[in-house]
Amino acid sequence: MSDQHLSVQARLVAADDAARLQRATVVDCRFALGDPDAGRAAYAAGHIPGAFYLDLERDLSAPQAQHGGRHPLPTPEDFAAALAALGIHKGSEVIAYDDSKQAFAARLWWMMRSLGYRPPRLLDGGYSAWLAAGGQPETALPIADPCEAPDVGHWTGVCDIDGLRQAQADGALVVDSREAARYEGREEPIDPVAGHIPGAVNRPWLNTVADGGGQKGEEGLREHWGDALAAEDLVVYCGSGVTACVNLFTLSRLGRNDATLYAGSWSDWCSYL
Repeated sequence: MSDQHLSVQARLVAADDAARLQRATVVDCRFALGDPDAGRAAYAAGHIPGAFYLDLERDLSAPQAQHGGRHPLPTPEDFAAALAALGIHKGSEVIAYDDSKQAFAARLWWMMRSLGYRPPRLLDGGYSAWLAAGGQPETALPIADPCEAPDVGHWTGVCDIDGLRQAQADGALVVDSREAARYEGREEPIDPVAGHIPGAVNRPWLNTVADGGGQKGEEGLREHWGDALAAEDLVVYCGSGVTACVNLFTLSRLGRNDATLYAGSWSDWCSYL
């Protein structure tokens, strides 16, 4: 990871920081895995003034195939084009939000960071926190000022199943970001196989969320990661490479910008069984 933006520590923005929201390009990432149209409908019903919408499955993922997981990464060129259509270039100041405890906004953060863009800040507490802080939503659609898509190269900080196996052979610690019941194989509501990747430890991404809905502070995050934070190499996964990005965001907040995302995650692993 040689680009200067890849070493930038992840940052949150307070829900009541109106000045920063006004000067940044704001991106609404709301989505619901059980109802793929819900996020776009919620955006149409009301959003932060000036916010654009990016859809997890249409903009932040490629079509599903036999392998690669439920939410494969799009080509870097397609993603860069989607950002450029909104006027977002590598140096743009961006703030991303959702209403799912950063689950989808963190995916955008990871993707932009991976390709060398200035990493977006995430709105702490999401859309609900913004409303609670007195935010007044609008339904008008913003007019974009498109820019030329930059040459973004290839995804960095990511591995496929072969890369995961090699990382394990080299001694990397693999971290499963799903809730304990799925990690332990006691339930599996989405994928065809229950359980976890052999050797993986469990650090549920939802444990990074504070009681008020925002993200925990440094002390709480260090408690969440425990001795895993000291591992020389980390590979992080979840069900389909989405909520693992929340864990990767918190690692960056703690100064660990070197962790790798297994993008296909458990849904890709299952496809080879």
